[in-house]
Amino acid sequence: MKVTLSVIKADIGGYVGHSSVHPRLLEVAEDSLRKARDKGIILDYHVTRVGDDLQLIMTHTKGVENGEIHRLAWDTFVEATEEAKRLKLYGAGQDLLSDAFSGNIKGLGPGTAEMEFEERPSEPVIIFMADKTSPGAWNLPLYKIFADPFNTPGLVIDPKMHDGFIFEVLDVYEHKRIKFSMPEELYDILILIGATEHYIIKAVYRKTDKEIAAVSSTQRLSMMAGRYVGKDDPVLIVRAQSGFPAVGEILEPFAYPHLVAGWMRGSHFGPLMPVAFHEANPSRFDGPPRVIAAGFQIANGKLIGPRDLFDDPAFDEAKRNANKIADYIRSMGPFEPHRLGLKEMEYTTLPDVLKKLKDRFEELH
Repeated sequence: MKVTLSVIKADIGGYVGHSSVHPRLLEVAEDSLRKARDKGIILDYHVTRVGDDLQLIMTHTKGVENGEIHRLAWDTFVEATEEAKRLKLYGAGQDLLSDAFSGNIKGLGPGTAEMEFEERPSEPVIIFMADKTSPGAWNLPLYKIFADPFNTPGLVIDPKMHDGFIFEVLDVYEHKRIKFSMPEELYDILILIGATEHYIIKAVYRKTDKEIAAVSSTQRLSMMAGRYVGKDDPVLIVRAQSGFPAVGEILEPFAYPHLVAGWMRGSHFGPLMPVAFHEANPSRFDGPPRVIAAGFQIANGKLIGPRDLFDDPAFDEAKRNANKIADYIRSMGPFEPHRLGLKEMEYTTLPDVLKKLKDRFEELH
């Protein structure tokens, strides 16, 4: 059975500030998707949130980028935005960049990650959802999951994975894409994906049969809107087991909090902290950036789960290390590399300051 798994998210109002989603918005989304399931538009759904981002997880048989599914998500966000405005939540509707749906949600603000696949006899998937960061946050984990044998021994000892994977990488500034075959193009890909705000891993495929293994959201809100409207807060879907990395191999990169762009005002580097669902309430300096991992078994299109995969004492040390890293890098205040480079800052007074000072710069002779 071919199933499409769609994860579509949007920040449509924070409670309080940027820290969480009001329960009423979750109720509105739950009601909307329940009605869609009852009408046969979708097979199943799950509504959740990380920080101030509302997440819609849906299964259906309509394929990726389907207009009916995207319309459902858009209408759900619009309805929840009206409730957010009534409650005077912070930044109500901030990720909705248009007043009208135009057939596809891409380019309208919400983030999307979708994949279509034939269900295996057992189909475990992990959906990662992050807040206070950008799509490049997935580059390092995806590299480690699908290309680093020190993280994923299955690349060495599993015959179904031994030939490696294909990485699809987007240049988000030039709007181009390129595919790398791993491991033979390892050095070539690293020079690009290490620049996490420029080159972003969109998808990973198993080399032997081109089967989809992972897909991420790559929407850059500031590029769509031409102004700061909030960080992109990406989502990532990864299939597990039976020819793909094991669940433990997929989770392992998050045991070492790496620095990601985002945090306060979308303009600072900070550690990506793996947390349980109930801990996804970034509040210290609007952070640190958070990631949750929802594990599902998919059975005939039904979502069995979720399991809260970071709700495990094995990740306690990762959280402690993230806090130590946060303490250290916060001490740098407005200096790089805590603050992003000027070209990447989402909020900046630089144009105004340069305009004010332009007559005070002197030529060097």
